[in-house]
Amino acid sequence: MNKRGFFGYATKGAWIVMVAVMLQSCGFVKDKFGGKNSKGGSKGGKKGAKQEVGVRNGEVIAAGRKDYKQDTPYGMVLIPSGSFMMGQADEDVAATQVNFNRRVTITSFYMDDTEITNHEYRQFVTALMTDSLSVLGEEEIMAKYHPDTTVWRKDFTYHNGDPMTEYYFSHPAFDTYPVVGVSWKAARYFSTWRSNLYNDYRSKEGKYSSPKFRLPTEAEWEWAARGGRASAKYPWGNPYVANGKGCFLANFKPQRGNYDADGYPYTAPANAYNANDYGLYNMAGNVAEWTLDAFADNATVVNWDMNPMNDNPDEPRKIIRGGSWKDVAYFLETGTRSWEYEDNKRAFIGFRCVVENLAGRAATARGGRKR
Repeated sequence: MNKRGFFGYATKGAWIVMVAVMLQSCGFVKDKFGGKNSKGGSKGGKKGAKQEVGVRNGEVIAAGRKDYKQDTPYGMVLIPSGSFMMGQADEDVAATQVNFNRRVTITSFYMDDTEITNHEYRQFVTALMTDSLSVLGEEEIMAKYHPDTTVWRKDFTYHNGDPMTEYYFSHPAFDTYPVVGVSWKAARYFSTWRSNLYNDYRSKEGKYSSPKFRLPTEAEWEWAARGGRASAKYPWGNPYVANGKGCFLANFKPQRGNYDADGYPYTAPANAYNANDYGLYNMAGNVAEWTLDAFADNATVVNWDMNPMNDNPDEPRKIIRGGSWKDVAYFLETGTRSWEYEDNKRAFIGFRCVVENLAGRAATARGGRKR
């Protein structure tokens, strides 16, 4: 091919590209994602013609529905997406060998900034007694969903738990303290009730439904507890349980059983002590927390590395995390795993909820199609 022929083809190609761009800008070439200047959009098609959602001029378009914005539920904070080395953050002094380190990725979600309190859980019990009494019956509600207040006596031998049994759940002095004596199944039922309550309100307001409340997975819980600190032994970041002034940073069992040394002999208010870098309170100590996962010795090995979860329904042992007011510092570590039977109710186990962040599942700040 001679130079004249080559430049002739090049010039012709350039003109074709220029014409295509002009047609696109004028709305004659359809934008797949339904831009406002696309054919059949706000400047195209018969004026006043009714168009079906997702259909334009008889053709399916890729444009999404507008005006969706996920609201932050009351009392929750946004936990960002990220990747971290999940597992033991320090020496496995108990030689459990059930938490081998591996890298996992977690997508963004919302999490309660505190454990569910007595006052919050009492709204749930009251609603059941009011709205579901004819369906469930008072006996079932009290047996399955009402906190077992006798755990303060049953969980500890030769212990005067009568005052806590009588007052902890019902008295206003403990309204902002974490609810205890609740089984894993009851915590999940609370999450379902909370989801229905929230989405009923959103429906009345003409809003899209929200993802449902649920318990966090074990991986989500650990990612949130670390607060963005890659190798944090405790949620506050440093490897010590007291600050430079000697003040303890959580509610646990320090000094070989000096329960009062941290300021609270039993549980503490759900927002006591300082929050971690994600704004979460008491991710170590106070009460251990139910997670969604079933327990397995090799779970960290066999679970997938993207949003891992062991949802074995045949395993009655469920993971609890964070340690409690009656535990030594080892159980407060971000990488320490423990478990309890799903039907058991304890004076040292509570919970908090999470909600999916759909925007976090759709794209991250570093990639994805711009909308």
